[in-house]
Amino acid sequence: MRIKLVLVTLVLLASLPTVLAQAPAADLIVMHAHIYTVDKTMPEAEAVAVIGDRIVAVGSDADLAAWRGPQTQVIDAHGRRVLPGFNDAHVHFASGGEQLDDVLLNDATTTAEFIRRISERAKVTPKGEWILGGNWDETKWTPANLPTRQMIDAVTGDIPTVLDRYDGHMVLVNSAALKLANITRDTKDPDGGIIVRDTAGEPTGALKDAAELLAYRIVPARSHEAQLRVVRRALGHAAALGVTSVQDMGSSYADISAYAELLDRGELTARIYLAQPIALWEDQSKLSLHRAFGSPWLRVGALKAFADGSLGSRTAYFFDAFSDDAKDFGLLNAGMFPISAMQNRFLKADAAGMQLCTHAIGDRGISTILDLYENVVKANAGTYFSGDRRFRIEHAQHMAAKDFDRFASLGVVASMQPYHAIDDGRWAEARIGHERATRTYAFRTFLEHGVKLAFGTDWAVAPLNPMYGLYAAVTRATLDGKNPGGWIPEQKLTLAEAVEAYTMGSAYAEFQEKEKGSITKGKLADMVILSDDIFKMKPEKIWDVKVVETIVGGRLVYEDKN
Repeated sequence: MRIKLVLVTLVLLASLPTVLAQAPAADLIVMHAHIYTVDKTMPEAEAVAVIGDRIVAVGSDADLAAWRGPQTQVIDAHGRRVLPGFNDAHVHFASGGEQLDDVLLNDATTTAEFIRRISERAKVTPKGEWILGGNWDETKWTPANLPTRQMIDAVTGDIPTVLDRYDGHMVLVNSAALKLANITRDTKDPDGGIIVRDTAGEPTGALKDAAELLAYRIVPARSHEAQLRVVRRALGHAAALGVTSVQDMGSSYADISAYAELLDRGELTARIYLAQPIALWEDQSKLSLHRAFGSPWLRVGALKAFADGSLGSRTAYFFDAFSDDAKDFGLLNAGMFPISAMQNRFLKADAAGMQLCTHAIGDRGISTILDLYENVVKANAGTYFSGDRRFRIEHAQHMAAKDFDRFASLGVVASMQPYHAIDDGRWAEARIGHERATRTYAFRTFLEHGVKLAFGTDWAVAPLNPMYGLYAAVTRATLDGKNPGGWIPEQKLTLAEAVEAYTMGSAYAEFQEKEKGSITKGKLADMVILSDDIFKMKPEKIWDVKVVETIVGGRLVYEDKN
C-alpha cells in the first residue's frame, strides 16, 4: 500500500510543472496594439488579457499567447493606439443626455440663426410642453450683446421657454415663463443672483446664477421614464467617445434612482461617482455614506458646493474688478451667504467622511474656499476620516499667485476642463487683463507645485469628447483660430501629462487610483482603442481622432461600424 501511494505521489509531482504552466484561458485578449498603459512600471505594451472584469496580464503578444483558449474573445487592434478608458472628472450627466434631445444653440453664430432654431423647435413642441436646453453663447455674435425675451417672444408665443447659457450660470426666459415665475420689475435680486433689467427697469429675460432658480423652480420635473431615457442617451454618447467613468457633479435623487435601476438591469456602460448638493449632506451622513461608498459601477459620498459663478456671466468672484468694468468684482454664490453657514456644512460633512468638491472660478472665490478648507483641516484634525480627504476645487480657473502653494499643501485636487481654456481664451483677457490671464487654466503651474490634476469636460457645458480636451491641454489654440501657437503657451502640457490627468488623475480624484486609471494587472478592464495614434501625430490633429472600440469591465460597449 505504501509503495502504491509513493508511486501515485511521484506521478502527481511529475505532472505538476505542466499543470502550473497552463494559465487559465482569458475571456478577452486585445492584441497587436500600441498600448500606452499610464503605468510607469510598464509604459508600453502590445497585448492585454482579461478574465471577468479584471486585467490579468499585460505584455507582448508572445507573452500573452498562453492566455488564449478556445472560448477567448480576441480583439485585433491592428497596431492602433490603446489607452485606459477616459474618466471625466466633472460632468452633469443626465443634463448632458437631455441636451442631446433639446434645442442646441451653442454653434449659432448670429442672432438670426439663434432665433431661427428656436422658431423651428417651437413649431414641433407639443402643447403643454416647454422649450428647454439651448447652451447659447453670445460671445460668438456681432455685437456680443445678451439676448432678450423680446428676441424670442415672437417665435415662442405662449410656450414657456427657458434656455441656458453654455456655462450654466445664466438663462434666457421668454415673457410666458417670466409670467409663470411671477418675475416683474418689482422682484428683488436674490442673494448671489441678478435679474438683468433694461434701462426702464423691466426684466430682459436674462437671469444670472441664483436668479436662475426663479425660473427653474417652475419647470416641470422629468418623469422617471424620461429620466431613464436621457441617461441611456448619455451612456451611449459616452461609450462612443471612450468615456468609461464619469463623476456627476450635483446629481439629484432622480438621477440616482435612474442610475440604480439601470445598474440593476445591467445597462450601465459607464462607472458613475455621484456628488450631491452640499445642502443634502445630512441625508448621506445619516446613512454613513462616506466618500467613495458603493460598487465599482455606482458610488456616492461626494458633495458639491459653489463659491461663485462664471467668467462668461461676469459672476466669477475676483479680488480686483473686471478690467472692462471697474465696479464689478463678480458674485459669491447664494450658498455662501453667510460664509459661516458654508463653513459649518464643510466641517460637519468632512467629519462624517464625505468628500468636498467646490465650484470656484474667480481668484477670490478660490481663495475663500481654500480658507474654508484650511479651517476644516485645523478643526477636524485627528478625526476618523482626516487622513486622506482629497478636497477638490472644481474648475480652479483663475488663480491668485499666492494660492498655488496653499493648493498643494492642503492636498487639494484641481478638477479642471481644458476645453474651457480654448473657449474662454477668445475673450478672457478683455475681462481680466493679461497679467491675471497668465494664471488662468494654469495646468503647468499646478503640476510644478505638485498639485494633482483631474481632467474632465463639464458636459453639457462643453462637449464630452476627450479628444477635444487633450487637444486643448497640449495646444491651447483658441477656438477662434487667433492663437495657433497657444494662448498663454507656457501653461501647455505634454500629451502624456494630459492623458494621465484624464485617467489616473481623475481616478485619484475619486479615490479609485488602485482600481482604474491605468492598464495594469489587477485593475478593472476599462480601455479604449483609437482610430489613430495620438502620440505619433501633430498635436493639432488630435481633435479629429475617433474611438474605434470602448471596453468597460472586459465588455465591448461600443464598436465603430464605419
